[in-house]
Amino acid sequence: MTTIHVGILVYDYQAIDIVGPVDLLHSANAGFLEVSKVFGPIDDGVISRAPNFIFHHVGITKEPFHLFTSAITLTPTTTVDECFEMHPKYVNLIHRHINARKLLFTTCTGSAVLASTGLLDGKNATINHAEYSWAKENYPAVKWTKERKWVVDGNIWTGAGAIAGMDMVAHWLKERFGQDILTYAARNLDYEPRGIDGVSPMIPKRYDESGKQLSTHEFFYHSALDLRMYSLV
Repeated sequence: MTTIHVGILVYDYQAIDIVGPVDLLHSANAGFLEVSKVFGPIDDGVISRAPNFIFHHVGITKEPFHLFTSAITLTPTTTVDECFEMHPKYVNLIHRHINARKLLFTTCTGSAVLASTGLLDGKNATINHAEYSWAKENYPAVKWTKERKWVVDGNIWTGAGAIAGMDMVAHWLKERFGQDILTYAARNLDYEPRGIDGVSPMIPKRYDESGKQLSTHEFFYHSALDLRMYSLV
């Protein structure tokens, strides 16, 4: 099992920009897939390959932070001062992270925050497409595009709007851990991720014998007895 620590900077973002991708990642956790056997059989071999994500909400302090856009108050789990070998300023934290070749995701206008550090200069990126013209005007050194729902340039992944950010994370899950783990994670959310064009499905469509399209996901409910029987096969 691969353990991956995910650091999330606490500032005034829109809740779904973070909550959506985090819920998808958490739904791919080995422990969550194990619990999800109640909804349908999941092969133990798949669970053994599933990751273990640990989330850290990183604030300047641990004081509660109110999200203006969502009427949600966050309590950071750690501070930038307590992060191992991290500088106490966000911009320096991001610089260190990128220079260490660690993976960085942004969603929605998070790419503008990243652009303000200069780390996107000369790189390909996207942003919430409603902010495309604004981004080009304010950060002209970035190679902005609105032709894709997400853009990958090296270790930097930038997503467009909030749901596009979920699609981006879904693609990374598929690429890193396999189609089956993505499918189980998406099933737990009844979520059908789109491809990079925003149209094509990432999970294959299902059809019955007559050619009629079925629901993308299969949903079952297994009793405790069913689970005991399943564990024996």
